[in-house]
Amino acid sequence: MMARRSLGRTGVEVTELSFGGAAIGGLYEPVSAGQAVATVRRALERGVRYFDTAPHYGAGRAESHLGSVLAGERYRSYTISTKLGRRLVPLKPGEPAEPAGFADPPPFRRVWDWSRDGIRRSLSESLERLGLDRVDVVYLHDPDDHEDLVYSDAFPALAELRDEGVVGAIGAGMNQTAMLTRFVRRLDLDVVLCAGRYTLLDHSAAQELLPACLKAGTSAVIGGVYNSGLLADPRPGATYDYALADSRLLARALALREVCESYGVPLRAAALQFPLRHPAVASVLAGCRSAEEVDDNVDMFGRAIPEALWAELSGLPSGAR
Repeated sequence: MMARRSLGRTGVEVTELSFGGAAIGGLYEPVSAGQAVATVRRALERGVRYFDTAPHYGAGRAESHLGSVLAGERYRSYTISTKLGRRLVPLKPGEPAEPAGFADPPPFRRVWDWSRDGIRRSLSESLERLGLDRVDVVYLHDPDDHEDLVYSDAFPALAELRDEGVVGAIGAGMNQTAMLTRFVRRLDLDVVLCAGRYTLLDHSAAQELLPACLKAGTSAVIGGVYNSGLLADPRPGATYDYALADSRLLARALALREVCESYGVPLRAAALQFPLRHPAVASVLAGCRSAEEVDDNVDMFGRAIPEALWAELSGLPSGAR
């Protein structure tokens, strides 16, 4: 069984490698219900026990796929998180679908709602899609343009849910570090989910966010460890943060791969394992759209990496600061 770590001071535990649910929601290309179910089941077979999802992922489709498997599993044999802040509203007749990066989306549009009622309704709707009566962790999802509402409305609603025992841990999930750092310093968060900002190419979370987490006793879950593709397969045309990687970043990724290969270690293995070397990090989140991708991630995560390689990589400058 895969090793687990606790989130903050809560009793909520997560596996060191976790399952990101965006891909089975049809991120960029469709994923059938059968393929999604097989992917989740394979993750369970390989020892992954922390699953993260969100209403945003495929306009509810990822939650439904994930729930169709987890609802049949023994409660507390896994940990599940979802995200709040976007509610799904049925499209009006003739209203176009809203892909938002997801293929063949269901007929819903996403509506921001940070109110107490909106937070509670969003959680209730997520539980219905999941077919569960509880999730362990809830994150505020991408509140980049709504910071004031987090302080005035959304966080108090989250804290209320935690105080009532409805959820075990609360946090925020974003692709940036500055606002997350402010949240950690100002709010009583158990966990933050930070995507793309603590990788072999981008160490920016180590400057303020992760030290703030250590000081506050807040755990970090790190996603986007491949920086949307460049660290999985560095080549011309590869993407970095969902855009074409420039020549400077590509050169850095190729240099990282060269160092890793000199030790017989795939770059993907180093990219997956790197975040857990920081004491604030509890889990690394990896998206999977197939059973084969699950196997690859688990195999790379379990690959032995010599300390000498980490020492050499630490002497290389990151591509983004």
